[in-house]
Order: sequence, then C-alpha cells, then structure tokens
Amino acid sequence: MKHGMMCGTAVGLAIGAGLLAAAPASAQDANGSCAALSGKMLGDDGTIISSKAIAADAARHLPAYCEVHATLKPVPGSNIGVVYRLPEKWNGKVLGLGGGGWAGNVTLMAAAPGLARGYASAQTDGGHPGTSVWDTSWTSNPEARKDFAYRAIHEMTVAAKQIVQLNYGKPQTRTYYQGCSTGGRMGLMEAQRFPDDYDGIIAGAPVYTLQVQTSAILRNQMFSAPGAGFTAAQLAMVNAAVLKACDATDGQTDGIIGNPLACHWNPATIACKGGKASGQCLAPAQVKALETAYKGIRAPDGSWAALPLERGGEIGWSRFMDSAGTGKDATHGGGMMNMKTLLFGQTPVDFSAFRADKDVAVARSSDFARMYEAANPDLDAFVKHGGRLILWHGLSDPGPSPVGTIDYLESVQRTHPDAAKGVRLFLAPGVEHCGGGPGSDQPDTLTALEQWIEQDKAPATVIATRRDGSRTRPLCPFPQQARYDGKGDVNDPNAYRCQ
Repeated sequence: MKHGMMCGTAVGLAIGAGLLAAAPASAQDANGSCAALSGKMLGDDGTIISSKAIAADAARHLPAYCEVHATLKPVPGSNIGVVYRLPEKWNGKVLGLGGGGWAGNVTLMAAAPGLARGYASAQTDGGHPGTSVWDTSWTSNPEARKDFAYRAIHEMTVAAKQIVQLNYGKPQTRTYYQGCSTGGRMGLMEAQRFPDDYDGIIAGAPVYTLQVQTSAILRNQMFSAPGAGFTAAQLAMVNAAVLKACDATDGQTDGIIGNPLACHWNPATIACKGGKASGQCLAPAQVKALETAYKGIRAPDGSWAALPLERGGEIGWSRFMDSAGTGKDATHGGGMMNMKTLLFGQTPVDFSAFRADKDVAVARSSDFARMYEAANPDLDAFVKHGGRLILWHGLSDPGPSPVGTIDYLESVQRTHPDAAKGVRLFLAPGVEHCGGGPGSDQPDTLTALEQWIEQDKAPATVIATRRDGSRTRPLCPFPQQARYDGKGDVNDPNAYRCQ
C-alpha cells in the first residue's frame, strides 16, 4: 500500500498513476494474432473484450506488444477484470503482478519493467474496478471478497497461460509472480492455495494478516495519548539520536542502520529533565509512546496486536499513522475502520479505544480474515514441484513490519523445514514500504529468482540500487547482514560481506 499499505514506490504505486495508456500501432499488429484474440473465450467463464497492438516506445524503453483486456466470471457475482500485455519479442515467460492496498493494479506502469525484459505480463483489478487503495465499499459483495482474498490472481494466472498459447502458439517455459504489500500477500496466497500456478514468487513487504491493520489502529492510539504526539521536527530529532547510537554498527556511517533489529537505543536518553518537551528533548508521554512503538503490543495469545516499528525509520512514520496525535488518520487504520460490520459483526468496537486484549481477536477470527489472511506456513507442495519463494522487506517500513515477515519465514522453517530450503528473505536497510527512504529501495529480486530457478543458483545476495541511482548495496539472506569492509567503493557490492 502506498507509503501506506500500497506497493510503495514499486509495483503498487502505479495505481492511478501515469502510463495508463499507450499509443496504438499504426497498421501492423505487434504480432499477427493480436487482433484475432478479441472475442475469444477463456475457458468456460472468461471473455476477451478487446485486443490491440501497441507500438514500441523507445523513450520509455517499451517494446511493441499486444494489449488484451478480458473479464473472468468463475461464479455468479464474480467479475474479475484482467489485462495482459504480450511483447512481440517474447522471452517465453509469464510474469504475474499483484495489487496494492485494497485494490488490484492493471496499469502499464506496473507492467513496464517486465515488458522491457520480454515478459508477457498478467494483471488484475482484484475483482473490483476501483483504484482507491483505501476504498473497501466493494466488500458488500461476498464474491468480490473471495476474489480479492484469493481467487482473482489464480484465475488471472490460469487465463494467462491460455492467452499465451493462443497468441504465441506455444506454452510458456516459466511462470513467475512479483508483488509487494497487498501484492506480497497475494503471492503468499498463491504459494499456499495454488502451489502449481507459479514456478517462482517474489513477495515484498507482504500485508499477509490483519495484524497490519490492527497495528495501524493501535499505533494511532499510542500517539494520541495526551502529550504523546510528535511534530516532524521532533521525529527528525529522534532519528538523529538513533543514528548517532547505531549507524556505524555496519561498518560505515551513512545515515542508515544496517541492522535496526540489533539497535536498542533507549528514548529515555533524550527525555527532558523538567518533563516538558522541546526541540531538543522529549516529554514523558512521548518517551512512553516511542518505547511502546519499538516494542510492539502482544495479544493475550502471544501473537502481535501491534507489530514493532524499527529504530531508524522514524521520519517516514507519518505516512502510515497519526504520529502527530491529531486523531486524524487518512488510512482509516489501513482500511479496517471502513470494514466494521464485516470484521466485527454486531460486536461493539470503538476504534479510538481499540483493545489489544479483545478487539484484535474478534477481527482476526472473522470469516473474512479466515479467507484473506495468508499465514499458512505449509509450502511443501509449492517447493516440491520446484517452486521458489523470495521474500523481501524494507527495515524502515512504517506499515507492515519486517518483524511480521521474519515471523512468517521462521514459522515455515519451524514447521516445514524441507520447504524452508526453497525460501529466502532479504531485508533492506533504510527502505520504507516497498520503496522510498534513504536506503537502496530497488532490489533486483527478479534476476535473483531467474538464476535460482533457471540455473539452480540460490541467491547469496540480491543487489539493490536506490531509485535515483545514488546508492548500490548487496542485501544478504536473513539472518545475515551486509558489512562494509572499510576499503572499497561503498557502492561496489564486492566491498561488503554477509555475516
């Protein structure tokens, strides 16, 4: 979700953004079969609505391709919109893409990187056409709920393989999936429910349980306590104190903490002696709010009610929560506040006094939660057929916590150790939700997945570059972290070692 629960500056941020349309080819189809696809049936419940050839666009590094729009209706009440983009120079592979927030994503912006590499891309609106990441009005339709929870990506993928066969006259050699945030949850759901759909899956910052939403609500409460809110300047002051304490632990002082999980800076060290907040110190209520935010809140059963926030990411917090303590949250608790009846039924709930010991359990035991959450650690079937899963997460993510993704990996390792051999997690220092922040926020996970599956080369590192090109770093498989050797170019991945 966008610097909320969207796909950050990666795939999910394309929702509602540019590159929604491209110029059609003048006369020649991107391939001879493109125009002939229109009107064809996809199985028993899908129809291709339109197909048109799109000319290459060198300025945007886009090849010529065939754009296909279709509707899939697997059951009455379901209406899944899908878009496929089929490049003229096809690499023989399919790339499924996920959505962001409470929406799917069919934009060209999301498909463009894969298209440029020769992939046939597959996208869906998630079972409802809206693009607002916080709009949950569509949940009034029970079939739309199922579509978004688990069915839309699966149906999109099945149809993608049919369209590839129709268009190119041969099946794909590999089928990969890539998504972040909600798209990450969708990827985990595929591996768990439909293990044969994909050969490889990339799931970034997955919003895989409603703990992300309950965390948002409880974090709002932390900062709405009297005197507990922070101005942007105060969060910057806190961030500076954290960096002073923990920045150099990875071998360099660069404004980024390599392993914030090992940083135990205490907010009390900058508490005001007189108890009154200022530009240089914190009031007692602010110290308490920070301590709770860093520690997280547990529900009675030991699960997270509010996942921890990591030290070093304070400057980005306000994008996901009301850190100012104003009582105003543009995300509405990550959308949960707009789903009161669906999640709580007739059980009374006060979101301004949300209870970790009661309300969290009610929401997570709802019928919707049972089909929406993708926490099942059983990946045996996926890995046994050769499937590989790359998880990645920004360590400064103010939405879904990297701790939640670590918890999922460890659950797989603990309960299904053989399957765990087909899973890797890469944590990105200084990176916020699916992108943004001062860190290297563009990890080349797709190349790593290709090499793992096609060359049987498990990723020892993933190379990540900052969006503006100013920074390149290797990401190490968890629990290792990259440490600078103190000698080479800081932007040379070879100057780091995983330890």
